Amino acid sequence: MGGRWGLGTDGRSGGAADLGLWPHNPGNWGPPPASQGSGQGAVGWGVRSTGGGCGSVTSGAPARPGGCGPLDRAQAAKNKGNKYFKAGKYEQAIQCYTEAISLCPPEKNLDLSTFYQNRAAAYEQLQKWKEVAQDCTKAVELNPKYVKALFRRAKAHEKLDNKKECLEDVTAVCILEGFQNQQSMLLADKVLKLLGKEKAKEKYKNREPLMPSPQFIKSYFSSFTDDIISQPLLKGEKSDEDKDKEGEASDVKENSGYLKAKQYMEEENYDKIISESTKEIEGKGKYMAEALLLRATFYLLIGNANAAKPDLDQVISMEDANVKLRANALIKRGSMYMQQQQPMLSTQDFNMAADIDPQNADVYHHRGQLKILLDQVEEAVEDFDECIRLRPDSALAQAQKCFALYRQAYTGNNPLQVQAAMKGFEDVIKKFPRCAEGYALYAQALTDQQQFGKADEMYDKCIDLEPDNATTYVHKGLLQLQWKQDLDKGLELISKAIEIDNKCDFAYETMGTIEVQRGNLDKAIEMFNKAINLAKSEMEMAHLYSLCDAAYAQTEVAKKYGLKPPTL
Repeated sequence: MGGRWGLGTDGRSGGAADLGLWPHNPGNWGPPPASQGSGQGAVGWGVRSTGGGCGSVTSGAPARPGGCGPLDRAQAAKNKGNKYFKAGKYEQAIQCYTEAISLCPPEKNLDLSTFYQNRAAAYEQLQKWKEVAQDCTKAVELNPKYVKALFRRAKAHEKLDNKKECLEDVTAVCILEGFQNQQSMLLADKVLKLLGKEKAKEKYKNREPLMPSPQFIKSYFSSFTDDIISQPLLKGEKSDEDKDKEGEASDVKENSGYLKAKQYMEEENYDKIISESTKEIEGKGKYMAEALLLRATFYLLIGNANAAKPDLDQVISMEDANVKLRANALIKRGSMYMQQQQPMLSTQDFNMAADIDPQNADVYHHRGQLKILLDQVEEAVEDFDECIRLRPDSALAQAQKCFALYRQAYTGNNPLQVQAAMKGFEDVIKKFPRCAEGYALYAQALTDQQQFGKADEMYDKCIDLEPDNATTYVHKGLLQLQWKQDLDKGLELISKAIEIDNKCDFAYETMGTIEVQRGNLDKAIEMFNKAINLAKSEMEMAHLYSLCDAAYAQTEVAKKYGLKPPTL
């Protein structure tokens, strides 16, 4: 066992007790960009001179003439235990530390806490995790800010599968150390992710399906150009229940659940689409393939992937169905697999879609987005190029190609390519002035380049084009924080996003993160819980639970140890 995780000398921890946890994203456990102390706890083996040369009962060394005090004898026993520990004789070391504990005067809290922590270290070597946790608890009771005892107990709780207790201990350690110890931050991140996955798995299974906002649904369908089910109804397809279209109902030869569902879609009456599609499917109507795909699409939109998959599977297997329906089903199933972190299955579906419908621009557009997520930027650009070749009017593909080229140049630290990508954005917004996504992606790139004023202008153009798009208000709010450190303006814009769309989980998540940084942990937890209830995938929900659990752990640490994170 190396010196880094060796035995303590006096149990005193560092003084960075005022530093806080900043859960911007899972894995981001850092303090704000300000000068912070290191807060390192005492490390090293700590073989300390007893001063009196006093022998211990177990060592057999003679005592100095004139006698020794109980603390001297306890220190001698501890030193003997340290020697056994270094030699790998952990049972003997435990005996010596036990002797030190029994000899130490009860008012010597720091010394006594060190003896318990040292015995815990020996138990740790023997993998006696329950004893490790018990001795560390004794050490922390005697010295509440004892970093090594807290961290050792956190590791024991991890082994005992006590995730909540592990998180609280490692949170305290991260704060006390001022986020200077990579090992404690990695443990915190690991436990948060495990807790998030556990909670999301249970919650997502029992969640109430929730239809997203009309703006979200419209944005989703706008990413497809070869999607039959999102095309407007033809004149002769109008449902016979369309009372506002007199004269056209007589053209309908049948009462079709699918056509009714399409009509409801045009009216933005989305809650009725699944039930009407089901009528078409159960009646084995002539639009069965279309109805299956439409129902699957709305199952995906409400976050019910388990219900969507059988419908998508059935459409894909219908060899007599319109090839564009099958390709669209493959795109949507591939995207679903990516959300479920199954990139191989996702890639297979996109490749199959390209094989059966090579002239379908949507395949290349959405596969390009997949490639960006997989950090395969060159292949992504090739797919966007093919989409643009097939659909020269595809503003989304051109904007996303620019963003892919920009990210590649930015991460590769290539100023000339960055400049070329920025020029590409200018060309896109000039060519497609009605494409809000072009302005939004350009704004993100401008923010990276610290051209905050121009980025703000781009977000304003987005809002002009899509005043009901809550996400843009959130991005603009975040820009105010980064640009002007204007907390009030940032919160005002994010609150506006929630006012526009009270189902915008991104707004609640962002609000929660800001409240953590302000030290308003109860408010942050409230915001994260609202976002959790709106999460559209299990993976997204797990991420939100991680943020919520990090905030909750801070509240517990504040109660137990008086450790408070910094505030804005």
